[in-house]
Amino acid sequence: MQNVDAAGLGIGDGYPTRIMGVLNVSKESPYKPSVFDDPGEAAEYVDRELIDQGADIVDVGLESANKKFEVLSADEELDRLDTAIETIQSVSGDAVFSIETRYHEVAEAALDGGFDMVNDICGFADPEMPRVCAAYDVAVAKMASPPDLERPGAIEDVDDIYDALAQNGLTDKTIVDPAFGGWSEAKTLDDDRETFDRLREFRGYGQPILVSINRKNFLRELAGRDTEDALPVSLAATAMAIERGAHVVRTHDVAETLDAAKIGDRFTRARLRAPDIGVEELDVTTPREAERHLARTGAEADPGAAVTRVFELSGLSADETDALGSLVATHPGVEVAQGPGGTLLFGSVSSLVSLAQDADHEELAARLDAIHGALA
Repeated sequence: MQNVDAAGLGIGDGYPTRIMGVLNVSKESPYKPSVFDDPGEAAEYVDRELIDQGADIVDVGLESANKKFEVLSADEELDRLDTAIETIQSVSGDAVFSIETRYHEVAEAALDGGFDMVNDICGFADPEMPRVCAAYDVAVAKMASPPDLERPGAIEDVDDIYDALAQNGLTDKTIVDPAFGGWSEAKTLDDDRETFDRLREFRGYGQPILVSINRKNFLRELAGRDTEDALPVSLAATAMAIERGAHVVRTHDVAETLDAAKIGDRFTRARLRAPDIGVEELDVTTPREAERHLARTGAEADPGAAVTRVFELSGLSADETDALGSLVATHPGVEVAQGPGGTLLFGSVSSLVSLAQDADHEELAARLDAIHGALA
């Protein structure tokens, strides 16, 4: 995992989850408590509601990315940038300031004006954006998007979301964002839920991950909550996202999200990371996740061999037990452990699939067919 230094703030494995609070200087933005056009009032809000509540990063938006609004041009964003720059210069607290934009001209002007990082919601659709971020040596969040400056996040299929993050490359300080939310009419809540299910796959880029899931529809619908009552589902998902590999959480609810992040950090499984000697344990739980890391490294192997699964078989007859033992003996990579309380079958996914396909004992085959189905 390539950790990222964002103006002295470490982001990635081995660091606490970073909280990104949100300020908008765009009158169109739907979350009105975060919207300001007066720099003094905006600075007070940043200090009181974001930094004092635990935000490590303050993300400043110049326009609403809601698809129902017309997209501002770079010049129109630049017209609003003065307010954003005056705001961050008036803030008394300490934070990393991120400018949300899709245009390299705006990013460059913001960095010249005192901003520390960039949040590109169009995922380098502007091919000059990675050049600017690399030249200024700043962290940049890159949201998965089509190669179209007017359609941020408008990708539906999860495989396409993953692939879109490769658009125009990655800088050494890129943080990837899989683009949760209703960025297009075609994207469904199930698409977002599948993306969340597969969040570990995005670690395959070897870069830190940012998630923006605060009060999102794909969570609210599960609990039957409207936006106002959706904080609990956001916090539950935040802890889960961290366990699945998220490093930055973008939110309007800073204090509460920080609490959830502390829980996620504490109970996420420890993984060996020893960069000084070149050893890192990868977080891989499915063959598809392993496949992402194989693609990144250019290595060739069966991704199913990288993941093990364990199944308990109960109520085996003596005949089934004998048949299972004989079958396992011919399949390297599979083990069977039998005791008075039951039988454990474990091995790599590929080996277990092969075992199931070769079973010819009728009763045992039914059990192994079920295992095969779970592994498919």
